[in-house]
Amino acid sequence: MNESIAQLRQRAHRIRRNVLRMARGKGDGYVGQGLGAADILAAIYFGEMRLDPARLDWPDRDRFVLSTGHYSIVLFAALAELGVLREEELATYGADESRLEMSTCITTPGVEITGGSLGHGLSQSVGMALGARLSGRNFRVFNFLSDGELQEGVTWEAAMAAAHYRLGNLTALVDVNNMQADGEVSSVMTIEPVADKWRAFGWHAQTVNGNSMEELTAALGAARAVQDQPKVLVCHTVMGSGVPLIEQLPKAHFVRVEQREWDAALQQLAEAHP
Repeated sequence: MNESIAQLRQRAHRIRRNVLRMARGKGDGYVGQGLGAADILAAIYFGEMRLDPARLDWPDRDRFVLSTGHYSIVLFAALAELGVLREEELATYGADESRLEMSTCITTPGVEITGGSLGHGLSQSVGMALGARLSGRNFRVFNFLSDGELQEGVTWEAAMAAAHYRLGNLTALVDVNNMQADGEVSSVMTIEPVADKWRAFGWHAQTVNGNSMEELTAALGAARAVQDQPKVLVCHTVMGSGVPLIEQLPKAHFVRVEQREWDAALQQLAEAHP
């Protein structure tokens, strides 16, 4: 797909709205991450990836690999916007026997890997990208991972392998929001300088505002032109982006608020994007 900046912003808005509706129905969820990453998923799914929602098993489809399984709320919202999931099904998010679990599972349509413990998505993405080369296919792999995952050794082992095999069909998107379960990433274990570390591992690295559609699309275009090495976009995002009530929470890793506050959050989103 190749949509305009205005169309992509509208997609991101609807993804955010679905994120809030899903969390309101359950009463809680990883809303801060979902709102913060909405622009990235809109830019990838509707501005960059080659895929057919009616043919999820198409061998040459581009792959989106969500390493951070608990970000499932934004992936499901994007898949509903894509038409892979019915919007009515979003109401079952996190419910017993629902296909929409709070951490992604490969049994859900449109999901490429089972998420959960962080740190393994990039390794699997390297395998997929290398597999594309060995099988003579030209699909690309987009791996979404978090800043907290950069504290794990397996991430850098995978990064080293991707550069060694010169996997130009692999693009990583790092959500840098400086928040993990135990507190601020910078206080748990510092990861800076992020972009310089990726470059040192042999990647083509760009740093962008992950909540700016202009910067995201420009960076994805620049990455597309690089053919001989893996690419990474270091995306600085705001937890709860687009909804001041969530943005202002002291800790938005997992959000649980009163019903009236969910309604207020939806109203704030509507007012920000009529």
